[in-house]
Amino acid sequence: MTDADAEHRMNRSFLEAGGLESIIIRDAPCQRVLTAEERDASLRAALADRPPGDVWLFAYGSLIWNPTVHTVERRIARVEGWHRAFCLASKAGRGTIDKPGLVLGLDEGGFCDGVALRLAEADTENELALLWRREMVTGAYVPRWLDLHGQDGACFGKALAFTMDKAHVNYAGDLVIDAVVKVLATAVGSLGTSADYLFRTRDGLRACGIPDAELERLAEFVEAELALNAAASSL
Repeated sequence: MTDADAEHRMNRSFLEAGGLESIIIRDAPCQRVLTAEERDASLRAALADRPPGDVWLFAYGSLIWNPTVHTVERRIARVEGWHRAFCLASKAGRGTIDKPGLVLGLDEGGFCDGVALRLAEADTENELALLWRREMVTGAYVPRWLDLHGQDGACFGKALAFTMDKAHVNYAGDLVIDAVVKVLATAVGSLGTSADYLFRTRDGLRACGIPDAELERLAEFVEAELALNAAASSL
C-alpha cells in the first residue's frame, strides 16, 4: 500500500466499520485495545466535563490534513502548557511490533499552534463518537478541554485535545533526536510510513501559515536520512 492509498483508507466508513481496531488487533495482538464500553465511558466523561459554548477540537497532527469528522469552522489557534511531539510509539498503522513507528501527541510544557475545528451542535455526539474510534483505540491519549487562543492572543473558547498519557506503555517521549530520526525514516505499517505522517503534518502546518520550526528541522533530518538509506541500498 502506498502512502496515498493509506490516506484514502483512513476515512469515515473505515472508522465506522472498526477498521483501525481491526488493524491493531491483527498487526499488534499484544497491544491492548479499549472495548466499546470503555471507549463510550471515556467519551461520556469528556462530555460530562464539557464547558459552556461551542464544541471545538484542537488539531495538531493528522487531524489537520485528514480530519475525517464533519466541521463547520476552522480557525488557527494556540494552546498553552502543551507542545507537539513525536512521543507515541505506533506498533500498528505507522509501524510494527518489531519496528514501532512514531506519531504525534501533545506532551507537557510550552505551547502548540494548530487548527481549531468547530463541530455543529446537532452533530457533536456522532462526530465525537467517530473521533473516539480513531484517537482512543488504545487509550494512549487523555482527552482534555484546553483554552484556545486566537492569533490576537485572546481566548475564544475551549477545545477537546488529545494529550499524552505518560503512563501508557506506548509513551516514547524520552527518545533522543537521533533515535526519533532513525525511527521516522525507517518505520512503516499498514497505514503508511512514519516519515509520510511527518511530512504531511509539516505541509499541513505550512498550508495554514503556521510552520513549526522544530517539525521543519526534524523533517530536514529525516529527508537526509532517507537519502542516505536510498544511496546505501543502491550500492
